[in-house]
Amino acid sequence: MANAHFPHLLEPLDLGFTTLRNRVMMGSMHTGLEDRFYNYGKLAAYFRERARGGVGLIVTGGISPNRQGWLLPFGGTMNFFGDVFNHRKVTKAVHEEDGKIVMQILHAGRYGYQPFIVSASDKQAPISKFKPKALDEAGIEKTIKAYVRCAKLAQQSGYDGVEIMGSEGYLLNQFLCVRTNHRTDRWGGSIENRMRLPVEIVKRVRAAVGEKFIIMYRHSILDLVEGGNSWDEVVAVAQALEKAGVTLFNTGIGWHEARVPTIVTSVPRAAFASVSGRLKQAVSIPVIASNRINMPAQAEDIIASGTADMVSMARPFLADPEFVNKAATGRVDEINTCIACNQACLDHTFSNQRASCLVNPRAAHETELVYTKKPIAKRIAVVGAGPAGLSAATVAASCGHDVSLFDSSDSIGGQFKIAMQIPGKEEFKETLRYFAKRVEMTGVKLHLNRRVTREELVAQGFDHIIIATGITPRKPRIEGVDHPKVMSYLDVLLHKKPVGKKVAIIGAGGIGFDVAEYLLHDFATPLPIPLSKWLGEWGIDLQAKQNGGLVAPHVDAPIRDIYLLQRKASKVGAGLGKTSGWVHRATLQRNQVKMMAAVEYKKIDDQGLHISVAGQDQVLDVDHVILCAGQESLTELMPTQVSETGPKFHKIGGAALASELDAKRAIKEGAELAASL
Repeated sequence: MANAHFPHLLEPLDLGFTTLRNRVMMGSMHTGLEDRFYNYGKLAAYFRERARGGVGLIVTGGISPNRQGWLLPFGGTMNFFGDVFNHRKVTKAVHEEDGKIVMQILHAGRYGYQPFIVSASDKQAPISKFKPKALDEAGIEKTIKAYVRCAKLAQQSGYDGVEIMGSEGYLLNQFLCVRTNHRTDRWGGSIENRMRLPVEIVKRVRAAVGEKFIIMYRHSILDLVEGGNSWDEVVAVAQALEKAGVTLFNTGIGWHEARVPTIVTSVPRAAFASVSGRLKQAVSIPVIASNRINMPAQAEDIIASGTADMVSMARPFLADPEFVNKAATGRVDEINTCIACNQACLDHTFSNQRASCLVNPRAAHETELVYTKKPIAKRIAVVGAGPAGLSAATVAASCGHDVSLFDSSDSIGGQFKIAMQIPGKEEFKETLRYFAKRVEMTGVKLHLNRRVTREELVAQGFDHIIIATGITPRKPRIEGVDHPKVMSYLDVLLHKKPVGKKVAIIGAGGIGFDVAEYLLHDFATPLPIPLSKWLGEWGIDLQAKQNGGLVAPHVDAPIRDIYLLQRKASKVGAGLGKTSGWVHRATLQRNQVKMMAAVEYKKIDDQGLHISVAGQDQVLDVDHVILCAGQESLTELMPTQVSETGPKFHKIGGAALASELDAKRAIKEGAELAASL
């Protein structure tokens, strides 16, 4: 019987020898737990929650078939029988919840950040300091055998199949494209030769595992790099792989070295789904759409329209393991939506830290951050309904405590209300929608438009008082800082005061970049930015008429003349996220924002902003100077002395540390504190 809410998305998918319970796949998301045998119990708990949450198919993080394929030193590897016992913990956990799981085989090729790397040719990647060795004939044969051995071991571990990673610029993608394949032997040259390695791997894996085992291939359908493949080549490879024994295609968009964003929050939802639709027309096996699909209605539309047979969502299952169950029962407003910030997932992965999720700090920490009902309910006051306070209040209430949440504003959100004003950050609204629902469901007593005093809180007899009052913008000591030209970022983003055509922004942290991005728009076009405009700005051709799917970007003249300034001598934007910072810098550069470091601020007057750079004095003739020069914690509610009697005071989020606004830390601190009370 069809699901009443999402009939197409939640319809089973028959693969012939096995059936998936719905069309939702949890795509591969490397957590770091895969890399150490002693973490497989934690990994099993992580996947168990997602299987219990109803997802149709789970894909593990990348597991290397041999040492040469490591992404990082001593990364997760499946190459001898002893590995099977750890992986059985994972498959057993998923199968006990009636789920299905495949193991991703990932050979990093030249993307490996270790000295043993190999590739089609010896061309070094821009994202690794190591130069690869070009595989010779014997090395290629050993690599094929490593894939086959890895797949057989995965089968013995109880996996329902494997995903062979052939996209994102990893080894098989490196063989497929002339960008990295400069060979003149039978493994290079024509597309028939360049596809020989992935096709041979699939053939031999299929022969080794038999017919009743899923072989999913992650196929790069839009490389987004110079020297990438044309659409005709993409199709030719797919058809050869299908013939070789692939069960279904997952679709990959862009190489990691591509200078085009594919998954950050500014990428429009389902921006690349139509490309998956074109592949579906060219093959006869199921095709999975991917990239920036994060809500069930959007996924339903993709399946219902025939664009794809299934949708892949990786980070949305970090954010909410119950995504499918909530969708199936019509509780979409309860979904904790992935906002594609990358701050706790991909930024962690590429910094060799355990991945988690900004909006769900329990992700990959299920056995460590546990929300359980407490035997004794306590009365808890939380002051400040920003991310930290909302996290603390809702977790404390879910643990059975009596929680009152106070905020002087007329709505919840704190700094998130500011962040969601930025073009490309509209997703932040989803987090506030989720928290509003959690406040309601957990029974938090919400008091808005209420500025409380310490004396009031103490008098009400709370056991714990959590100060999550956030920050106030810091006013730098510059002569003329009170000049009429001067505005704070709150004046611009929150109070919507008009801003002139020539602007200097003091402070190039995250807020400074956000303000610059905001001022590049005139808002005549409603947000979010239309897909066609976004594609034009980044030079993306979804038809892939040119190799790699790149065309010349369409750049409009900027509507403002903007200077983005910082005192530090370091690169402007150096402190931004590892996987998203380059996107922000590229956007500002494309719009001719002048980014200046090592700036000394002299004074502000009618002429503009007087500065000195490298000993050279100059005056920036600007209409407005916008202050984004840091912030200070609001902590006046904290007692000056610790009392042995009365309530215990705690401070979290910006109230605890205001050096740089950090929602990831704020939400995590709130959850951890609440769970410990």
